[in-house]
Amino acid sequence: MLKPQLQQSTKTLIPSWNSNTLFLASFPINILNKNFILKKKNNFRVHHNYNGANTIRAVLNSTEKSIGVKAVVTVQKQVNLNLSRGLDDIGDLLGNSLLLWIVAAELDHKTGLEKPSIRSYAHRGLDVDGDTYYEADFVIPEDFGEVGAILVENEHHKEMYVKNIVIDGFVHGKVEITCNSWVHSKFDNPDKRIFFTNKSYLPSQTPSGVTRLREEELVTLRGDGVGERKFFERIYDYDVYNDLGEADSDDDNAKRPVIGGKELPYPRRCRTGRQRSKKDPLYETRSNFVYVPRDEAFSQVKCSTFSGNTVYSALHAVVPALESVVSDPDLGFPHFPAIDSLFNVGVDLSGLSDKKSSLFNIVPRLIKSISETGKDVLLFESPQLVQRDKFSWFRDVEFARQTLAGLNPYSIRLVTDWPLRSKLDPKVYGPPESKITKELIEKEIGNYMTFEQAVQQKKLFILDYHDLLLPYVNKVNELKGSVLYGSRTIFFLTPHGTLKPLAIELTRPPIDDKPQWKEVYSPNDWNATGAWLWKLAKAHVLSHDSGYHQLVSHWLRTHCCTEPYIIATNRQLSAMHPIYRLLHPHFRYTMEINALAREALINANGIIESSFFPGKYSVELSSIAYGAEWRFDQEALPQNLISRGLAEEDPNEPHGLKLAIEDYPFANDGLVLWDILKQWVTNYVNHYYPQTNLIESDKELQAWWSEIKNVGHGDKKDEPWWPELKTPNDLIGIVTTIIWVTSGHHAAVNFGQYSYAGYFPNRPTTARSKMPTEDPTAEEWEWFLNKPEEALLRCFPSQIQATKVMTILDVLSNHSPDEEYIGEKIEPYWAEDPVINAAFEVFSGKLKELEGIIDGRNNDSKLNNRNGAGVMPYELLKPYSEPGVTGKGVPYSISI
Repeated sequence: MLKPQLQQSTKTLIPSWNSNTLFLASFPINILNKNFILKKKNNFRVHHNYNGANTIRAVLNSTEKSIGVKAVVTVQKQVNLNLSRGLDDIGDLLGNSLLLWIVAAELDHKTGLEKPSIRSYAHRGLDVDGDTYYEADFVIPEDFGEVGAILVENEHHKEMYVKNIVIDGFVHGKVEITCNSWVHSKFDNPDKRIFFTNKSYLPSQTPSGVTRLREEELVTLRGDGVGERKFFERIYDYDVYNDLGEADSDDDNAKRPVIGGKELPYPRRCRTGRQRSKKDPLYETRSNFVYVPRDEAFSQVKCSTFSGNTVYSALHAVVPALESVVSDPDLGFPHFPAIDSLFNVGVDLSGLSDKKSSLFNIVPRLIKSISETGKDVLLFESPQLVQRDKFSWFRDVEFARQTLAGLNPYSIRLVTDWPLRSKLDPKVYGPPESKITKELIEKEIGNYMTFEQAVQQKKLFILDYHDLLLPYVNKVNELKGSVLYGSRTIFFLTPHGTLKPLAIELTRPPIDDKPQWKEVYSPNDWNATGAWLWKLAKAHVLSHDSGYHQLVSHWLRTHCCTEPYIIATNRQLSAMHPIYRLLHPHFRYTMEINALAREALINANGIIESSFFPGKYSVELSSIAYGAEWRFDQEALPQNLISRGLAEEDPNEPHGLKLAIEDYPFANDGLVLWDILKQWVTNYVNHYYPQTNLIESDKELQAWWSEIKNVGHGDKKDEPWWPELKTPNDLIGIVTTIIWVTSGHHAAVNFGQYSYAGYFPNRPTTARSKMPTEDPTAEEWEWFLNKPEEALLRCFPSQIQATKVMTILDVLSNHSPDEEYIGEKIEPYWAEDPVINAAFEVFSGKLKELEGIIDGRNNDSKLNNRNGAGVMPYELLKPYSEPGVTGKGVPYSISI
């Protein structure tokens, strides 16, 4: 409804043209005068009557009651240094900056057609706090009804970032339209941008006046799958990972297989449409520009703050600078004080005088000036782990604790089958039986219980990287400076609630004329040789866990698997769909950071390949893990814990689960967060889907879930474990799982990277030397006996590998100043609905309570896995954080 100060208008009719169609507009002549003050409320509208030829017939109404309303468009101020700026400034002076059309929510009840949209130019107003305001006056007919959408045409030659549009003058109050989107110049694309009001609608409930626009917008976002995508486009489509290597290169080391398909299954990425390789059209050529849909790229604010620029710059400037400082890429650390010097002396950058200032701008936290010498150095901050206890990494109790409260809490699982046995083909990989025997286990736990009691009481746990890694051992071992084994590590749950490592088994499959090699190592405090062999075996296992964490727990299961959710959401769910608006904050910037990863992290010879154990097989190995291990239903935290034997359903226990290890910090805190997320999603979904039949009748929702299963994760489309989508409970489970992955899961495996792995002996990313007991010569064995410490140092990453990884981990562990944490600030769409607004208040309050719960647990002296002398408290799932490397904070999305 409109405010009731109505006038009868008298108009002069003037013909007007646009670039597509001749039409007649009726408006008072003096409204063209910039200084005109509206006294009478006159209408200015075009009647759009469509015929089969898609042309417009003008219909004039000369005596209609009307009223004036004002629209204010908030645009993020930009710096435009292009030649087009002068033309845009002239356009601003003439009041031709933005052309807006207000669209009625409902059809004309008399004709059954869309009501004419109301058009007006917006002229530039004030600049306030980095924003520019544009104002437009509209004359609205009395029978116009509620606003359904607004169309925007950008008359500038440069794109604009439109934050929101507020229309004032309606009797029911202001109409707020949240945009937060780049609007392309009409000179790049003549199509108008569509922005719907903040009220959410299921497809069947869409106001009749915007039904067509809702459908057309989705068609636009899907694109036609043809041609190379342009910078300003907003098209979402799928492709395989065929751009990680240089297919046209003559260097075979620069080539990589296509990841995605029957042989190497994988989630799909966003299609860029770059040119295909001349040598093999299955591959896409690489270029400096990697397309992501325009609104998925970092905003201007994000780019101007720490995270956006720094990730890119660290990959393109800092890493090459380090490589130029360290002359020998294979040079290791000669002694442990040399490692310590990274934190108290630093890497001398005096030879980089032309680059120092730019490096300081990229990683100011790491670049220090030593006043006594005048030198600038790359000086690493001491990670929290070594600040609390410099020697914690050396101890078995810390090695075991970090499987529950460290960087990769997703790999530990209950031992359920005995004896341990490989499922790989023994003709290829050798005898499948493990050398870890019942007798060996009993020897280690004899003071506690028998082997049978340990199995029966669920006291034995395992890190099992045997079958996943063994097929790659011989391939990786052919690479320079890299040694790999298949590994199994057994732990025992002590009466103190902590894990005790019992045995490590390392295996090399047959190669050439050598049979399978397999050895078991145990903690040894009575024999120096055995003690050093145990330390070396731990270094190998830690490198396996580091690689698995980075490639599977982190990259694959969060970044990579989320990209298809984002693509399907934008292709199949309208921006006015309530589920789109629930998920949207959880997808911000993920596609941009994934594109950066393809450009310089997971690409051929990138950071991951050059510094982590699988080397050139890194992404290929993550594909094998995806095919063998990934299941959507087990990405939900409760089901994941159950699948690993770490929990079983028990309605009498908190969260409905009984944990196999009661003091399991990741699971303890994660389940509280999971329940908070699920309750928020439950309240939200039940509000919009009060009847079960609304789920199956929601054509957009069903198309969304179908596309995720059959296209985005199409290599797994025939798996029986995909959840059905028939009821609100089905939807609650699916959406909670997606939100958990983007928030809690990612936070748990990302923001502690520098805290735990910044001191690389705690988590070496690769092993560079074989075990001294693997087919040694007499000279090799003698050298080990004489210099065991040097043997361990040679096994660790080289100087350039370590410093590159430490620099990148520092960047990736950082929270930017504009980080958006779960539950911290309500989305405008949610705030407009009183029911959702109230549910959000509960959600936000519960998250604040979680902060206190985690603090209380960290102060509980009975919880040995998160409390004790020198023990790092477990804070990775605390919802909020200040900027920087803090080891806590759960953002909405995978934004770094």
